[in-house]
Amino acid sequence: MFVFKRPLYLYWYPFPKKVSSKQRHILENNFPFYNKLSSAKKKFFQHRLKEFLTKYEFIGKEIQITDEMEILIGATYIMLTFGMRDYLIGLFSRIIIYPSAYYSSVNKVYHKGEFNPRMKAIVFSWEDFLLGHNVTNDNVNLGLHEFAHALHFYCLKSNQTSALIFQDEFVEVMKYFNEEEKLLALIQKGYFRLYAYSNPFEFLAVILEHFFETPQMFKKQHPELFTSVSRMINIDEKYFG
Repeated sequence: MFVFKRPLYLYWYPFPKKVSSKQRHILENNFPFYNKLSSAKKKFFQHRLKEFLTKYEFIGKEIQITDEMEILIGATYIMLTFGMRDYLIGLFSRIIIYPSAYYSSVNKVYHKGEFNPRMKAIVFSWEDFLLGHNVTNDNVNLGLHEFAHALHFYCLKSNQTSALIFQDEFVEVMKYFNEEEKLLALIQKGYFRLYAYSNPFEFLAVILEHFFETPQMFKKQHPELFTSVSRMINIDEKYFG
């Protein structure tokens, strides 16, 4: 497992579940990642998406939950974790959606999204989630960002196969944040937005946004870091066409 940096197997679904035809239509019209998969992997993606929608509760705050919301949010998570064997995590059980930025009574500021482990919730402003999803080349994707936080917390504490691989390669990724020479080289190139350097958690979330939104540019600018991220989540450039 550690020699090849991947689980011995990823998908074993003798009777894969399917999303509805309406949900599949939303998926096909909004996820190039899904459309580039082989027929077999499309079935696996749908199965995982169906399991995601079954496991997690969607709650609308001043907004009605729709199929579009569930599929776009669910498929974003499945895309992020598609290279991992253990993909459904218990750190959150609810996905709460507001129509736009929402006010936090805790820190007295407006939020666009958050991962709240105490509430076991992922929270999104739908307006900002949709903006991040629809603009595919600005390296800002709220869905990927908040799910990356949850995945990060989970993998650092879990002993599951994919989490152990994540932990092992995460050490290599964090050298770019912790070693002054590597960090300065990243900052000077200017590819990652400055928010990435706030702390290790934001660093990982931001580089995962870049990994999925502009993979070719990422690989060209920082090939060794790209390889480490690719190994960390077991997704390589073949998924991007």
